[in-house]
Amino acid sequence: MRPAALDWSVENCTIARAMEILGERWTVVVLREVFSGVRRFDDMRVRTGIPRQVLTNRLSMLVERGVLRREPYREPGSRPRQEYRLTEMGLDLWPVLVAVLGWGDRHLADPEGAPLTVAHRDCGAEVRVALRCADGHDVTDPREVLPRPGPGARRRA
Repeated sequence: MRPAALDWSVENCTIARAMEILGERWTVVVLREVFSGVRRFDDMRVRTGIPRQVLTNRLSMLVERGVLRREPYREPGSRPRQEYRLTEMGLDLWPVLVAVLGWGDRHLADPEGAPLTVAHRDCGAEVRVALRCADGHDVTDPREVLPRPGPGARRRA
């Protein structure tokens, strides 16, 4: 049986567009650091071991794409520098990172457990990502989800 998805073009796929930004390991590591409150270049470089030029390139790309913004700061007696803050677009990535974290914890964590958890600031409970349809039904099995053409879909020629 021929999959119906073959009738629709993927040339304007937003997953592909998102992965142009997120699809490289160091980019996600940089975002993890910024979400964790590490916003300064030298702190990121020391904490992650990302080579200087790679970190420079990733930060520049995330700023150019609108995920991060530069914010000037100056330590007493030092030259002005930049730190990196999440934009609204960047903040919208938090559920994506939490989902990747949960997947990694389930399938890739060391026997002693995950090195990072995320908790609700108000009550301290663990935060997880859940799928729910627009009518409020929890979706617990990926097989319950049906990909289908959206309003921007184009028929294949």
